[in-house]
Amino acid sequence: MSGISRRTVLRGAIGGAAVGVAIPLLDSLLNNNGTAIAATGQRIPTRFGTWIWGCGFIPEKWIPGSTGTDYAMPADLEPLEPYRDRMALLSGFDVRLDGVANKPHITGCLGMRTGIPVPDSNVRAPTLDVLIGQQIGADTRFRSLEISSCGLENSYSYHSAGSPNPSEMSPVELYRRIFGAGFQDPNSSSFTPDAGIMARRSVLSAVSEDRQRLMREVGAADRHRLDEYFTSIRQIEQQLDLQLQPPAPVENFERPAQPEADGLGSEIGDVLETHKLMSSLLARALQTNQTRVFNMLFSDTTSNLRLPGETTTHHTITHEEANDPELGYQKQHSQFVTQSMVGWRDFLDALSAIPEGDGTLLDNCLVLAHSDCSIAKAHAVEGIPVMIAGNAGGKVRTGYHLAGGGDSIARIGLTVQQIMGVPVERWGHLSMETNRTISELVA
Repeated sequence: MSGISRRTVLRGAIGGAAVGVAIPLLDSLLNNNGTAIAATGQRIPTRFGTWIWGCGFIPEKWIPGSTGTDYAMPADLEPLEPYRDRMALLSGFDVRLDGVANKPHITGCLGMRTGIPVPDSNVRAPTLDVLIGQQIGADTRFRSLEISSCGLENSYSYHSAGSPNPSEMSPVELYRRIFGAGFQDPNSSSFTPDAGIMARRSVLSAVSEDRQRLMREVGAADRHRLDEYFTSIRQIEQQLDLQLQPPAPVENFERPAQPEADGLGSEIGDVLETHKLMSSLLARALQTNQTRVFNMLFSDTTSNLRLPGETTTHHTITHEEANDPELGYQKQHSQFVTQSMVGWRDFLDALSAIPEGDGTLLDNCLVLAHSDCSIAKAHAVEGIPVMIAGNAGGKVRTGYHLAGGGDSIARIGLTVQQIMGVPVERWGHLSMETNRTISELVA
């Protein structure tokens, strides 16, 4: 639809003085989504995800020397130069402990994701990805996808305390989960509901009355526990309902081939290859609306990555390696950080490779990348490095470095939730609590 014809239609639909106000907003919406609407009749959804790497960074190789848009790209971020304008760098934001003991590699990561100073993995959940998933993920086949490319099943996505959402760590199993049984090609000329899904849906419906009666009969504490369980059942019901309907058509989609290898090694080169493969599969899952929320673990917070031919892990090196007298930092640890940023670039490449509307899949995502600490040797949770990539369909401003100056890292979590439509005005706990949106991020 041309700009002239679009305005003509809008003037016919909106009368009076409101036209002058409404047209710019609606023009913006149509510019973000117009190509997809014209081709498929569907709006482009906005997706949210997180990308985690373990054991922090080397500050002098990661933090730009200046803020704003004209900063010099530090050494470890040089692979990300192609994404300078599509990424925001956030440094100097802290997890505040409030007297709670810092549990190494846990407190920083989960403090970032919950806004709460947490002592261990019994975090008062849910994490922010789950909160966002409750807002945008209801009408997708998977409420979220958790993926680990380093051969560990660990996850930092929590629905409730002690209950992480498990990660898929095999490319083959990830493929089968997304594109195996239950997958419906969005561009197929025919659609036949799966008889097995119909049977499962019928069984859940049959116990609905029993479920309601049980909730009336039990006490308050049991009702709370049962409600959590039945909420998960209702989510399964919704997902089954979706699979009984024909999927919306998708432009530029080609079903990927099944991977041949499981790729469960921890040597850094193997992890990078596994990560590329899993990133490509995830991108296709997002493209076909299998999910709108994801969590990608490039390396665990206690990073198990290894250099070629070595048995000592990255995590061990951060504690045992001495600073190089000429460089002033740990040389081997630095190699892992550099390669982690290469992995981050590869992930953005996978999202950018898929055309969508007038741009790419990345343009319709908000990806929050972060580590678990700043200085790994000290397990420091002050100044945890954070990056945001993608424009969330025009809702996010990128292309600059912003220094937090010791502000609560919960400001980042609050802002991304608000951008993704979560109705929250304050977020966090104790001195982490904030109502201060990062206005620089909001377009």
